[in-house]
Amino acid sequence: MSDTVATSAYSKDNPFPARVTENRMLNGPGSAKETRHFVVDLRGSGLTYKAGDSLGVYPSNRPEEVDEILRLLGATGEEPVLLPKAAAPLPLRSALTSSLALAGPTRRIVDTLANKATDAAEKAALQALLVPEAKDALTAWLDEREFVDLLAEFPSARLSPQELVDHMRKLMPRLYSIASSPKAHPQEIHLTVAIVRYETNHRARVGVCTTFLADRVALGSTPTPVFVSHSHFGPPEDPSKDAIMVGPGTGIAPFRAFLQDRGASGAAGRNWIFFGDQRRSTDFLYEEEWAKWQQQGTLTRIDTAFSRDQAAKVYVQDRMREQAAELWAWIKAGAFFYVCGDAKRMAKDVDLALHEVIASQGGMSPAEAADYVKLMKKEKRYQRDVY
Repeated sequence: MSDTVATSAYSKDNPFPARVTENRMLNGPGSAKETRHFVVDLRGSGLTYKAGDSLGVYPSNRPEEVDEILRLLGATGEEPVLLPKAAAPLPLRSALTSSLALAGPTRRIVDTLANKATDAAEKAALQALLVPEAKDALTAWLDEREFVDLLAEFPSARLSPQELVDHMRKLMPRLYSIASSPKAHPQEIHLTVAIVRYETNHRARVGVCTTFLADRVALGSTPTPVFVSHSHFGPPEDPSKDAIMVGPGTGIAPFRAFLQDRGASGAAGRNWIFFGDQRRSTDFLYEEEWAKWQQQGTLTRIDTAFSRDQAAKVYVQDRMREQAAELWAWIKAGAFFYVCGDAKRMAKDVDLALHEVIASQGGMSPAEAADYVKLMKKEKRYQRDVY
């Protein structure tokens, strides 16, 4: 009963002000990537989680971006603004820092700026984007810009603080697959996060939440609002069942949790991991831990695909095809098959490879293989955590 009371105290609507106690770079020097390992302290929260769950994090925006928007608005930041469903007004700086997304402007603000612009050239440029035949051009143009760009590029269109915030979306929490098991770490949650930094329209951009964790959270002191998002994704309930886990890049996170979980409970089922990234020398995330689990017998085998280590790029789905006979032997014997990571390409490519392996090794037609995969999904033997 105490668990129920404790877990209900903090939720998505009432996040726990956690402390981040570790922020460690996982990539080696010279890597093209910035992947970090974070440890979030749950002590005092009453929050519980299981392997396969996600952690929701509420970020705040970069102070320098907020300052620039205030400067372009000619605002102090103390101006009161009212947000949807808010009981009372907030100071503008507070709203821009913690409540509103500074990216993702839409056609609506272009329309507003076109109506307000007093400079003829600015007005003409905005109106040209609003004609029906410029629909695709407008989408591409907006994709390159955030609200700060629009304020900088069209200074004659003066917006009040309230007018600006009326065009902005709510700053949403980000969900990250948990990279730890409560059986090994009951009072903390581990995350494996790819830090996003890029450039558009000659401006440095960042992933709001990834750089919040990497750059703006002071270890042990900055309150970081979090909640646990429970998932149907998880290791086999039957500890005797085998698990095949495909997780390139940060998609490896939940499978680190699965290994901790199955290792701690002494699960008899075998574990097979497919991991991929750019280079073995710099991007083999948690390499020492996999080696240790192999020595202990928790990890039966690990197949890796490092795309940039040879002339022809190799991916996890290529390794699956190479190991088709063994993969089918595991699946036929009742193994669970898991995929975590990029939904747009990787998960589709892995799904295609799975169908091919089942068809070729099981002597099935494509239609029969598709039915077999559907049955795996129905039996929860094929699970995906894709984003």
